Amino acid sequence: MNAAELIELYKTHGMTLATAESCTGGLVAAALTAVPGCSAVFTNGAVSYANEAKTKMLGVPEAMITEHGAVSSQVAKAMAEGARKCLGADAAISVTGIAGPDGGSPEKPVGTVWFGLATAKGSLAEHQIFTGTRDEIRAQAVAFALGLASRAANPKDN
Repeated sequence: MNAAELIELYKTHGMTLATAESCTGGLVAAALTAVPGCSAVFTNGAVSYANEAKTKMLGVPEAMITEHGAVSSQVAKAMAEGARKCLGADAAISVTGIAGPDGGSPEKPVGTVWFGLATAKGSLAEHQIFTGTRDEIRAQAVAFALGLASRAANPKDN
């Protein structure tokens, strides 16, 4: 699903969306705001690249980051939940990962990206392992995030 389709889907359902991004550095928000009329849907976005930003801006517990790492299901969910709460949206999507070219490990190789989605019904986290250059990994992460965000407007998928 592309950003224009997502905006239309959210408009149809009368929903708003916020973003919390780390490794994508605002690219999801940029994709959304490139669509004319996105202001009917997109409320706000947070780029929480540093762990301290995740804690201060989104309320991710520091202990959670220490225990599980910033690139984890727990942190992805907490980022989405924090964004939904503090940015005041019906749904929020989060992205946290390792875009490379450095920073990977055997447990979390370059290309590992966790996504969170939070709605009033609860939250979930999913991960993908993408391949390619830093730019390619980030582009794939944006595309996946947009698709995941569509689930909030499709009750059967939620």
